[in-house]
Amino acid sequence: MSKDVSPHRGEEFLICLLASMLTGVRSVATGAASPIPVAATLLASLKSKGTTTAMILGSTRHGPFNDGGPELFDRAAQGRIDVFFMGGGQIDGQGNINLVGTGDYPRSKMRFPGSFGTPYLYSLIPRVILFREEHSKRVLVPKVDFITAAGSGPKGTFRPGGPYALVTDRAHFMYDRDARKFILSSVHPGHALAEIEDHTGFEFGVSASLSETLAPSPGDLKLLRGDVSAQLRDIYPEFASRLHGPN
Repeated sequence: MSKDVSPHRGEEFLICLLASMLTGVRSVATGAASPIPVAATLLASLKSKGTTTAMILGSTRHGPFNDGGPELFDRAAQGRIDVFFMGGGQIDGQGNINLVGTGDYPRSKMRFPGSFGTPYLYSLIPRVILFREEHSKRVLVPKVDFITAAGSGPKGTFRPGGPYALVTDRAHFMYDRDARKFILSSVHPGHALAEIEDHTGFEFGVSASLSETLAPSPGDLKLLRGDVSAQLRDIYPEFASRLHGPN
């Protein structure tokens, strides 16, 4: 069997799932240290034949930011970014993110990398997809120890941005902004609802149409292992080599 149609790996599954959530959007921006979201963004852009613009910090080919972060913030304020990916050391059921540390601040037991404008972007970009591979009660907590970026603002305030979805290595949730909670949309192959409940620290709703997350198509895998892998080399060469596989 050729590598273009061989069974997918875990990271390929997540890339294709994230890419499927970008269909029809105009522009997607990604930050640093985000190989899986970046690969998903490139895959979505290639599938759209250029109608979805990929804006990737650190890329010479897909980096339209002349001055890096400040221009990213300017574009977000101007409404020129439709989707952004974020993670968190902790994420709770209301979509709050902790990027500061665990325990009582400022004497945190463990320190995370910090916010770097996360609250600002979270409030402005319409679709923020939260992505964290680890699905555990250590990460998905009842209440974050420190709110770096809030999932929602006070009722009645104007806020175009906020959480849209949460993707982990076990499941895919959508965020209900009115109810301010996550709704389990699909469970990845090999996992089950009871397992998701056991490994999630916050309460969540379950979609009436709960299903198994679709596996990547052969066409997406071929594109991912070919053109996407080639475009990733200037940003994440080691990750790109894993996608491309042995020569």
